[in-house]
Amino acid sequence: MEFKDYYKIMGVARDATQDDIKRAYRQLARKYHPDVSKEANAEARFKELGEAYEALKDPEKRAAYDRLGADWKGGQEFRPPPDWNEGFEFSGGGFTGGVGGDGADYSEFFEQLFGRATQSRGASHGPFRGGAGHAHGTDRHAKVLIDLEDAYHGTTRMIVLHVPETDAQGHVALREQKLNVSIPRGVRARQSIRLSGQGAPGIGQGKAGDLYLEIEFRPHPHYRVDQRDVMLDLPLAPWEAALGASITVPTPNGSVELKIPAGSVPGAKLRLKGRGIPAASASGVAGDFYAILQIALPPANDEAAQAVYSDMAKQFPGFNPRAKLGVSS
Repeated sequence: MEFKDYYKIMGVARDATQDDIKRAYRQLARKYHPDVSKEANAEARFKELGEAYEALKDPEKRAAYDRLGADWKGGQEFRPPPDWNEGFEFSGGGFTGGVGGDGADYSEFFEQLFGRATQSRGASHGPFRGGAGHAHGTDRHAKVLIDLEDAYHGTTRMIVLHVPETDAQGHVALREQKLNVSIPRGVRARQSIRLSGQGAPGIGQGKAGDLYLEIEFRPHPHYRVDQRDVMLDLPLAPWEAALGASITVPTPNGSVELKIPAGSVPGAKLRLKGRGIPAASASGVAGDFYAILQIALPPANDEAAQAVYSDMAKQFPGFNPRAKLGVSS
């Protein structure tokens, strides 16, 4: 996926005001509109401008885009870091939708950052909800990363949110907001925690909106997660797989003893029922823990180890690891 330099596409500086961005878009849109432009690449350029403007006209999306940094160049190979928008507060559909009108066709880069174009889910809070002269505050959303172990035990975490604000000169800046948040036991990725009244303030006597924290797990060095199931690639010595063994296996909820059947093969899954992410309620069902077997070979880094491998080759003269590929050796 290629990085898109939206500032370069629109021909504005990174510190441009929101009014500067609007003026630049209007000028370039007139120049490249397919109905009037004679430029050879007018349609593609017009589409590119529309995407750049969609990202930069919205202070929330623009502030999030700016967090990627100024070192990226247009056309560079790019993958967004998993925590690039952690704690970033936004309105409506935000990064999982609500980024433009229906039917908009944006690049993979845009959709990776902000989601596919759909009608904003936050549009239900109209400007005069709550009575004449009063407005209900909009709901806010933010993605927060927690450790997998937090879902097993539940905890309280200090969450730092980044709230985009536009100053009197039209520049976008971020304000930090710190909250102590209770993480419930059994929470899953992409579930939301609702904090009543912590969204955008209302106008007049209108109530404040709510804040929804979308949960994601930090990348773990050992475990992978699928819904409530947790998986671990478990290395085995060749003799443990061939002869069987009883070994200690780590899980997010503590170590357990696991029996390895004799003749185990790489890729086999051993299931520990109910040792995945716990159920969120007494009536729920806990996930499972899967140990996926892998064979770890001892290094042949000295003469003694090399002699052992040479002896193994002699002990198994008919063994062909590529027999299923249809080759003889």
